[in-house]
Amino acid sequence: MSEIKVLIVDDEQGQRDLLAGYLSGKGFMVTAAANGEEALAAYERVFAPVALLDMKMPGMDGIELLGRLKELNPYLQAIVLTAFGSVETAVAAIKAGACDYLTKPIEDLDELLLKLRRAAEQNRLVVSNQLLRERLEDVFPTTEIVGESPAIKEVLKLVGLVAPRDTTVLITGPSGTGKELVARAIHSLSDRSAKPLVTVNCAAFPETLLESELFGHEKGAFTGADQARQGRFELADGGTLLLDEVGEMPLSMQVKLLRAIEEKTVQRLGSTTPVTLDLRILAATNRDLEQMVKEGSFRQDLYYRLNIMRIDLPALSERKADILLLAQTFIDRFNHKTGRQLTGLEPGAARLLTSYDWPGNVRELENVIERAAILTSGDSITTETLGGLDFGDESTPAPELMPMSEVEKRHIKFCLDQMDWNLAATAEVLGIHRNTLRSKIKDYGLSED
Repeated sequence: MSEIKVLIVDDEQGQRDLLAGYLSGKGFMVTAAANGEEALAAYERVFAPVALLDMKMPGMDGIELLGRLKELNPYLQAIVLTAFGSVETAVAAIKAGACDYLTKPIEDLDELLLKLRRAAEQNRLVVSNQLLRERLEDVFPTTEIVGESPAIKEVLKLVGLVAPRDTTVLITGPSGTGKELVARAIHSLSDRSAKPLVTVNCAAFPETLLESELFGHEKGAFTGADQARQGRFELADGGTLLLDEVGEMPLSMQVKLLRAIEEKTVQRLGSTTPVTLDLRILAATNRDLEQMVKEGSFRQDLYYRLNIMRIDLPALSERKADILLLAQTFIDRFNHKTGRQLTGLEPGAARLLTSYDWPGNVRELENVIERAAILTSGDSITTETLGGLDFGDESTPAPELMPMSEVEKRHIKFCLDQMDWNLAATAEVLGIHRNTLRSKIKDYGLSED
């Protein structure tokens, strides 16, 4: 929603009503309170990102109230109201966690609007950064989707098609293929990119906690709920919510999820007041939801609601043309992170990577490359440092003895074939200029046949 929620706390009714009326007319969603106790009770219902607090009030003063509100919402941005010329009070409030101050009586209403909107934007940035820090252990620590194969190009085409349309998208594929990366790409290319992308792993919480995680709860809603808390739906308001591993959600929760998606409202545990939201839903799973529907373990109506648009991610074994390009990407990332200057893969190592089936997909490849880069003492990764790849009953063939020119010829031909003879991608993998690659193709008499 576009309105900004704001909590106004002032014991002077005239001032309070004047501010509330003015800000409501400017599109703010205002909650007003006459004292600290009333403000705390009201705040647990609204969780406003911004508060306007009078510093001098009977009973609980503004400094104490600010501390209590920060306990409920550490990301709250508070603007304090102080008597004219009371610099000491303003300084004390800033030290206590206020983001700004205004002197009473407020005469410059444009300044008030500017500071409130600036505070709301600061809240958005703080929440977004916190959510980003929570996701540092992502499948891919990069926002770039790497690949030149037809399979990944089809994925990129679909991402570009659905991203700006605010449609619900179901992202499927084996574990480690980058489903969350695709979700991030959809969000970043959408009109909601300025708002947060919030992820909830539906398999990470028991059923008793998943509802609270999704929809939030009021204070005292259950044992241990010592304060009210927003759920992931509310945190994603205005942005995008990714339901990761949605196939692991219990049937009883699927009913509540379907209602929340269809009605675009949630109700915190222990509350009777619905909260209206504006957000986009993305879902990801490595399960066969169609089969689960047939077995009765996944609701058909929820499946249809999530499967409006679908993006299927291929296993890495189905896009082998991307293996060397991905490997080089991970080597470059390792170099950037550690200051090393590894040039790439030796021919034998490249041959080993492309002959492996990669049951763990891109995530496994990234881990293998990082381990090999750590073990490598030379300039490039060798077959010896690529230990741990399980080829089943097959043993890794011993490298043939041949002249260096023949090794180079075969490796260039191998890379060209893997890259579907895309010269730019092949030159990047080989670490040479495209003109140099053309010259070597001519010298070695290589052809696509």
